[in-house]
Amino acid sequence: MLDIKDFSIFDNQSNFDFRGFLLKIGGYWKWFLLSLIIAFAIAYQVNIRKEKIYGMETLISIKEENNPFFTSNTSLVFNWGGTSDQISSTTTVLQSRSHNELVVDKLQYYIDYLEQGEYNLVDSYGAVPFYVAIDKSKGQLASSLISIKFLNANEYEIGIPFENNSVSLITYTNNSYSNTAVEIGEFVKKYKVGEQVSLPFLNWKLQINDNPGFYKGKEYFVRFNNFDGTVARYRGVSVQSDERGGSILTLGMQGTNKARMVEYLNSTVKMLIKIQLDSKNQFATNTINFIDSTLVAMETQLKQTGDELKSFRKGKNVYNIEEGGSKFSDKIMDFDVERDEVTRKIAYYNSLKAYLKNSVDYSKLPAPSVAGIEDPNIVVNVSKLISLSTQRSEMAYAVKSDKIFKDFDNQMVAVKNVLLENIASAKASLQYDLAMVNSKIGQTESTIKRLPEEQQELLKIKRKYDLSDNIYSTFLQKRSEADIVKAANLSDIHFIDPAKDVGGGLIGPKTSVNYVLALFLGLLIPLLAIFAIFFINNSIQNIEDVSRQTQIPLIGVVGVNNEASSLAVFDKPKSALSESFRAIRSSLQFLYKKQQVDGAKTLMITSSVSGEGKTFCSINIATVFALSEKRTIIVGLDLRKPRLAEEFELTNDVGVVNYLINKKSLAEITNTTKIPYLDVILSGPIPPNPSELILGETMKEFIDELKKKYDYIILDTPPVGLVSDSLELAQYSDVILYIVRQNYTKKDMITLLNNRVKRGELTNTSIVLNGFENKAKYGSTYGYGYGNYSNGYHEETKKVSLLKTIFNKWNKK
Repeated sequence: MLDIKDFSIFDNQSNFDFRGFLLKIGGYWKWFLLSLIIAFAIAYQVNIRKEKIYGMETLISIKEENNPFFTSNTSLVFNWGGTSDQISSTTTVLQSRSHNELVVDKLQYYIDYLEQGEYNLVDSYGAVPFYVAIDKSKGQLASSLISIKFLNANEYEIGIPFENNSVSLITYTNNSYSNTAVEIGEFVKKYKVGEQVSLPFLNWKLQINDNPGFYKGKEYFVRFNNFDGTVARYRGVSVQSDERGGSILTLGMQGTNKARMVEYLNSTVKMLIKIQLDSKNQFATNTINFIDSTLVAMETQLKQTGDELKSFRKGKNVYNIEEGGSKFSDKIMDFDVERDEVTRKIAYYNSLKAYLKNSVDYSKLPAPSVAGIEDPNIVVNVSKLISLSTQRSEMAYAVKSDKIFKDFDNQMVAVKNVLLENIASAKASLQYDLAMVNSKIGQTESTIKRLPEEQQELLKIKRKYDLSDNIYSTFLQKRSEADIVKAANLSDIHFIDPAKDVGGGLIGPKTSVNYVLALFLGLLIPLLAIFAIFFINNSIQNIEDVSRQTQIPLIGVVGVNNEASSLAVFDKPKSALSESFRAIRSSLQFLYKKQQVDGAKTLMITSSVSGEGKTFCSINIATVFALSEKRTIIVGLDLRKPRLAEEFELTNDVGVVNYLINKKSLAEITNTTKIPYLDVILSGPIPPNPSELILGETMKEFIDELKKKYDYIILDTPPVGLVSDSLELAQYSDVILYIVRQNYTKKDMITLLNNRVKRGELTNTSIVLNGFENKAKYGSTYGYGYGNYSNGYHEETKKVSLLKTIFNKWNKK
């Protein structure tokens, strides 16, 4: 039984006895051993049941790639703003919701493929011999395990336990939920591999992988998870800059399935490369779309002028007509082309100015080169504006900081203002060029008006056709350039080390940490339990507790009796327990001598409450007197709860009660025992008025008669904390022994004793500490001995098992 009686080390000591503290704690080593065994057993079970955690990584670099076909005439390259900006953007994109949605949807990672492990279901992605091709437009059973058992190579059985009459469905086209009715019970149905499964709660085709291995008779499980929840898990991919270079990033993931992580890391990088290349080609794509729409209009115009020219030439001598105006045709064609170039530039500037003032999304701006604009200020600022606009739209899914958006908006406003100033200055210059070209065209047209009317008409038609043809050819050339630039663009993101399972990668569970934690808790928990019990306990624990509570002298300390019999001194006269009673005998003789008591000596033994060992102490104190050949008698005066009879194997039919009511003489109620010189008088039948019997004159006569016959009279009385009988018997006693039991008697009871002594109700009182045990400090079974130093003086005390101790205590009850 766990006792907290040894922790008085903290009380009544000015200096902390650390060595003594360790010795006392060591007395409870069995509790610490048991706690450690349990803690390590739990840690072991946790370690073997917990799935292994692996870490996978991939290494990528970010390097700005220049297009080999980029020239000043093909200014169609998308500018991300430098490597440092790309690293920040790449990190943001990799952890954004929109990016991970694309990867999860492509890999269909919302589908779990599971197998039953030794202790739980394990993720077997990449190891199962099949995959399911689902119909995303139809509902699938959400979050429930679907058993798949292969009956043979081409047939499998679906098993689903339905506990309710309604189940939840998820449709992955829009990630919406719905419900459908089912029958409660186990749903089982067989299907062929590749056969379409069309159920209200399941829509798929199960296909076997290449090289599936042996799978007949095996059982697997499939589960459809929430799409957004799956995306949220994969957004936790870690992105860190590598110490070897600022443009190198390490992508890492942790999980239980290496194949799943490897595929996800490689797929997320491939998706990033595609997104980045698409963004990089945005300028060229915008230009191609603009040119394509322009070419459609130019084709119609060119066809119309061509038909008009054919119609004019029909039935005429075209050679003679053309000969007269050929020298003017080439000249005015050059002027028309020059004016068209200037007009297209002005039109682009007007369109760009209106777009900048009326729109907030600049990602669809065409390249200035489509209008023949080669001004580096215009080209660079349009590219930068598209870059900022694209990055801002991508961050809308991953960043919630208004400050970051304001920074982008401020940058775009600054670039837009610079562009507007550039447009104003460029348009002023172009207006001057347009006026000069128009002047030259006017001069040439005035000369043409002097030609014959047919030549003028032919020149007019041919002029429109040649201009349309020239513009069409120019735009075809620009489109070809844009296609070449787009095809030749390279992503700025490159694999250095793609993710790959090369063995290893184990990072958990940390078995050593669990064992260290088990060691710590295994020691801490019993220690805290011991301290907790100690601090809430209010019972006497040791000699120091007694000395702090009262000034009444302590004349003896009695150890624990682990034997079935209470005749400890008689059964084992050389034991340490017997010596403790002999020490009490010596102290009593000193007290009697101090009080100058002659003749018969009386000793009253009492306590606070029942169970503190009054009868046990009475018997053994009487025994040590008897063994010294002194006529001794024990008188059982606990008339309410007698115990003496069973200790001496007697019947309680006749006793003190019979004498006090004048029914029996002293000789008739006296019993001899197997112990020489020791007699015992039992209490007798329980009377209805015990207090009145004790108060009567017959009691005095009874004591006087005993004094004539015996040297020592031991009065075994009731506890003073419960009844007043003992107080009435105090007048007949030379010495009163108050029994206090370790870890049983409450400290408040000592206060009650102090009050009785102070009032004179109890006199010549001394205390005996019973049931004392301090294994850690003294090394003796009974505590108040000398441990190994007692060899040869005391009988060896065999260690009593816990079960036997409990049995002995039960028999004593």
